[in-house]
Amino acid sequence: MPQSPDSSLNRRRLRWLIVFVLVIAVAVGGWYFFKQPKNADQDHVDSVEVTLGDLEENVTAQGKLEPKEYVDVGAQVTGLLQKIYVKIGDDVQTGHLLAQIDPRIYAARVAAGEANIKNLQAQLTGQQAQVVFAQQQYDRNRELLQNKGISVQDFQNSEFTLKNAKATAESLQAQIEQVQSTLNGDKTNLGFTKIFASMDGTMVDQKAREGQTLNANQTTPTILQLAKLDTMTVRAQVAEADVMRLRSDMPVYFTTLGSGERRWQGTVRQILPTPEVINNVVLYNVLVDVDNHDRQLMTGMSTQMFFVLGKAEQVPLIPVNVLGPRQRNQDQGNGHAYQVKVLTEQGPQDKIVQIGLRTRRFVQVLAGLAAGDRVQIAAGKEDKSKNRKKDQGYPGAGVPRL
Repeated sequence: MPQSPDSSLNRRRLRWLIVFVLVIAVAVGGWYFFKQPKNADQDHVDSVEVTLGDLEENVTAQGKLEPKEYVDVGAQVTGLLQKIYVKIGDDVQTGHLLAQIDPRIYAARVAAGEANIKNLQAQLTGQQAQVVFAQQQYDRNRELLQNKGISVQDFQNSEFTLKNAKATAESLQAQIEQVQSTLNGDKTNLGFTKIFASMDGTMVDQKAREGQTLNANQTTPTILQLAKLDTMTVRAQVAEADVMRLRSDMPVYFTTLGSGERRWQGTVRQILPTPEVINNVVLYNVLVDVDNHDRQLMTGMSTQMFFVLGKAEQVPLIPVNVLGPRQRNQDQGNGHAYQVKVLTEQGPQDKIVQIGLRTRRFVQVLAGLAAGDRVQIAAGKEDKSKNRKKDQGYPGAGVPRL
């Protein structure tokens, strides 16, 4: 049945009315949405609350473990290494026999020197008899000369014979002393064929093998290494930008690979003044001693060092990204002044705060803010804050310490 013109017109008007109502509804909804205040999550991103927590400022570095006291045991004479009496891991006492070098050559030299001395001593004994005889002749001829019983020439001959006999005896005595000196050296070298421990310690390394020929003429060959393992030293390499912040006796802790949550405590013993340059990076060696009576630490282990510059517990903390410009003319003592925006009932207000310890994420508030205050995140740092929204916890408040 055909529709009338009036009913068709009414349907078109109804459709346009529906479209108009929908457009108005969308416009009103959009206006209402954008006029609403930010939800709680956005407010959390734009501002943070001053919270009590623990903070630690430190300098980090990489290090290597080594024994504090150790000695490289070498050979002072050349020869065949006959025997090594200890093995790696053995504990030794001072004077313990460690190794033996073939002593036969040095024993033969000692025997030859002793025989030579006996020969010279026999010659000296005969010469000393000659001196006694020449002295008697000289004394007798001197009396005869006074009584004109002999000629002057005979007296002079006896005087010459006496002096010559004494000189020969002195020469033999000098030869004996020379041979004795050589003999003493040969005996010392013979003693060096037995190598003894110079300190209490543990054999930690072996450089030579039995049957190996050691040549001590140019360099001292190393046979083994002894070390005291009850105290270890960490040789940490600190960048030149951080080394001036360190000092002797500064507290340090470190971890090792595989140590889990365990931390070893120590103090800075020495900062070596001569740097090492590695890939154009200037690094200074800092020595830290640590107790190792349980023998958990071993030579060559890698360590992650934390040099503690300062530490505070349950102090007001704020994130670094709320800090505005630094106010240099208002710095006091060890604290630095920064401008922040504090949220009040009247809106954000500028305020100067003094900060103390500082890490990459948090700073300690010394003055100007109290726990519970809300501080607006500094301009230009919101995006960075949003990217780390899930990591906004404070030290000492359920989040691992930096």
